[in-house]
Amino acid sequence: MSAPVRTSDPKGGAGYPGAERGSHVMDDRHDPDAELPIKLEPCSNGEFLPLPITPVAAETIRRTRDEADRQARRLGLSRRTFLRSVAGAALMLTVLDRTAREAHGATGGRYNLPVDAASDADVARSFLGGDEFIFDVQVHYLNFDLAQPGELGVLGNLFPQKNCGETDPRACFAVDHLVEEMLLKSDTDMLVMSSIPIPGDANPLSIEDMETVKRLVTELCGRGRVLTQGQTFPSIGTAAEQLEAMRLLREEHKIAAWKVYTHAGGPPWWLDDHEAGVSQSGVAFLENVRELGPKIVAVHKGFGLVGGPNRGYADPIDIGPAAEANPDIKFVVYHSGYEPGETEGPYTPETATQGVNRLITSARTAGIGKDGNIYPELGSTWRSVMGDPTQAAHVLGKLLAEFGADRIVWGTDSIWYGSPQDQIAAFRAFQITPEFQERFGYPALTDDVKQQILSANAAALFGIAPPPAGCPAANDDGAGLRSNRTYGPVARRDVEATFTREHPWTVERTANPRVSTYP
Repeated sequence: MSAPVRTSDPKGGAGYPGAERGSHVMDDRHDPDAELPIKLEPCSNGEFLPLPITPVAAETIRRTRDEADRQARRLGLSRRTFLRSVAGAALMLTVLDRTAREAHGATGGRYNLPVDAASDADVARSFLGGDEFIFDVQVHYLNFDLAQPGELGVLGNLFPQKNCGETDPRACFAVDHLVEEMLLKSDTDMLVMSSIPIPGDANPLSIEDMETVKRLVTELCGRGRVLTQGQTFPSIGTAAEQLEAMRLLREEHKIAAWKVYTHAGGPPWWLDDHEAGVSQSGVAFLENVRELGPKIVAVHKGFGLVGGPNRGYADPIDIGPAAEANPDIKFVVYHSGYEPGETEGPYTPETATQGVNRLITSARTAGIGKDGNIYPELGSTWRSVMGDPTQAAHVLGKLLAEFGADRIVWGTDSIWYGSPQDQIAAFRAFQITPEFQERFGYPALTDDVKQQILSANAAALFGIAPPPAGCPAANDDGAGLRSNRTYGPVARRDVEATFTREHPWTVERTANPRVSTYP
């Protein structure tokens, strides 16, 4: 299950002598002793083709394993125990910081941890741990009918039993794994169950499946930890049919927001109906939202693979106009317009229509800035850039400068990446350099700003009070890093050949799906 490894950096960084050996990174990914505390290896949420592992990531992994062996012996621990500790996470982030700077020179972001963080758990925990409230607004699982045989193909090799503990790989995406990875093996306190673009009965994440999560988490951790989204497909059926389906959903379930995809799950459309010749569904949908509430719309923008030939409709060009025309509706922009494979640099006129800059351009054109009704979200985006400190600094810096520290919301797009604990630890440690702050006008990523992003902004958005910190059932051994496995596909062929069959929202629909009572 090897991923190709580049031996030279496409952005101009130096290759490493060991980079060509990077394929071993994937070969032993299911060996518990080889699990690393920060997951830099390729993995997808199914909405993009995993990119080859970068030379910096490959070299970071090689050096981390070498240094972990020495550190574990020095501390009298097994390598596995050390790598699962918060000190192991500190070591890997320190190695990543050093490796990135060696490859690229000065970087825009830093994981600037004390030298003794890799040998002193208390020091490491002071930088990577925390008792702050963490609210993840983008969480998924898949409720396959395991009694029915499913075509596994390559996917059967993707999740062997020693990886997730299941003989049927479809069970790796089940609700028990979601609860375990999110609330028992990470510092996440609260989550939003987010829909996927499959209309009708084929959807393995229906509103009833979301209610199952709420029920289980309530039994395990107490009330108030799970919010659910209402899903609708505005371009399927008439506006009146959609209104009735949304009304019924709203009456029967306590939903916190509406989730839509403008590029998948039905004919393409825009929130602002700006293009003739495509479904004019956006204005009517937003009127339905205004009539029924809640007046929060979570819309997928970026990561356009799932749209096939309609992927261009994942462009956030419609966000600004829709937000301007509907100031009473709040727009949570999942992924913030990020596109894998596009290098995130500073905002310039030449790059105004690329990646995250597309969202900024749309908002600027509409006059929506700080304190507005646009909320950029970081699911899969932070995971994609955290291994590149300069790109990470540009993404966070641009969003902070444009929308303000009180508008960015935390999401991880888990369960695809397993426990989000490594994403949380990396975010806690990350800093935007003073050089980038001065050069590009990026705000400092202070502890207060991080707390706003990790939870306070989402709590204010949804009007909720934080539940008690931590799930009482969580088995935290004090290590600070409690799980390392990933669940999503790790190679391009897994998405192209198999993940598309198991996850039908990644292919073009050829029939007109019916309007579902629970869309």
